[in-house]
Amino acid sequence: MMLEHIPVLLDETIKYLNIKPDGIYVDTTLGGGGHSEAILSKLTTGQLVAFDQDEYALNRAKERLADYPNVTFICANFVHLKAKLHEIGIEAVDGVLYDLGVSSFQLDLPERGFSYNYDNPLDMRMDQNNPLSAFDIVNGYDVDQLCQILFRYGEEVNGRLIAKAIVKARNIAPIKTTFELVDIIKKCLPNKVLSKKGHPAKQTFQALRIAVNDELRVFESSLNQAIDLIVPKGRIVVITFHSLEDRICKTIFKEKSTINIPKGLPIISTEKPLLSLINRHVILPSEMEINTNNRAHSAKMRVCEKNPI
Repeated sequence: MMLEHIPVLLDETIKYLNIKPDGIYVDTTLGGGGHSEAILSKLTTGQLVAFDQDEYALNRAKERLADYPNVTFICANFVHLKAKLHEIGIEAVDGVLYDLGVSSFQLDLPERGFSYNYDNPLDMRMDQNNPLSAFDIVNGYDVDQLCQILFRYGEEVNGRLIAKAIVKARNIAPIKTTFELVDIIKKCLPNKVLSKKGHPAKQTFQALRIAVNDELRVFESSLNQAIDLIVPKGRIVVITFHSLEDRICKTIFKEKSTINIPKGLPIISTEKPLLSLINRHVILPSEMEINTNNRAHSAKMRVCEKNPI
C-alpha cells in the first residue's frame, strides 16, 4: 500500500533552519522523509543524520532518499540524540529539526492501532520493540491511573467517566481493539458531548499514544540535548501538534533565552542568554497549506538560535 506523505510547514522549515551547504543537520523525526529530502537538497558537502524509532518508516524513507550519499540513518528514539551522534563521531551540529506527533505512516497503517477510524488491535507503539502497548494500559491500569493519563495527556474533561467505563467493560471481557474502545467511550459520554464537533475518542487516543511512547518526557530530554549540541548561530526548529508539546518547547526556549535579574536591583546585565528566539510568536501554516494538507491544521512552529559565546 502506497501512502502519501506531505511534510508540514516544509518551506518554513527550510527557511528557518538557515541551511549551510557544508553544515551538519539532524532530522530527529524522519517519518516519510519529506523534510529530510528538502534539507538534503540544500547540502553539498554537508551531512544529514536522520532518526526514527519506527523501522517501517525508516525503511520507507531509505527508499525515498536512496540517491543521497550524505545521509546517515539511525533507528532509535530521539531521547538518545546525543549518545547516538557521539557514537558516529559527531559532537556538534548546525541545526536540529523536530516534527512531533504521530507520522502519516503510523496513522494510515490500520494494523498499528493508532487511529480511531480503523478497527484493529490496540497497539500505538512507535517502536515495535516497546514492551508497553495501549492494550496493556487499557486493560491493566486502575481507574485513578487511567484518569491521570486522560487528564494529563489528553486534557479530557470526561476522563473519570471514560476511565470508569473502561474498567467496567474490561471486567466482562478484555478490550482488544480500537473500535471496542471507541464504542465504550461513545456509550459513556452524554449526548451534549457526542454532538460536539470532532471525534469523541480523539483526546483519549492522544492520551494513550503519549503514555505508551512516553512522548513528553523524551521530547523534553531530547530538546535539552539539542540545545547543548548546536553550534553558535545553529538553529532548532520544532513543529508541534498539541498544546502539551508546544508548552514544553515554549517554556524551554523562554528559559534559555532570558536572563533573570531580580526586580529593584540597579544592575545592567552584560551576560547574554544561551538562545535567541527567531520569532516571538508561534509560526502557523498558511490557509492554503491547511486546505491542501489537513494534518497541518493544528501545527505550530517555534525556532531558536544559539547565541555566540
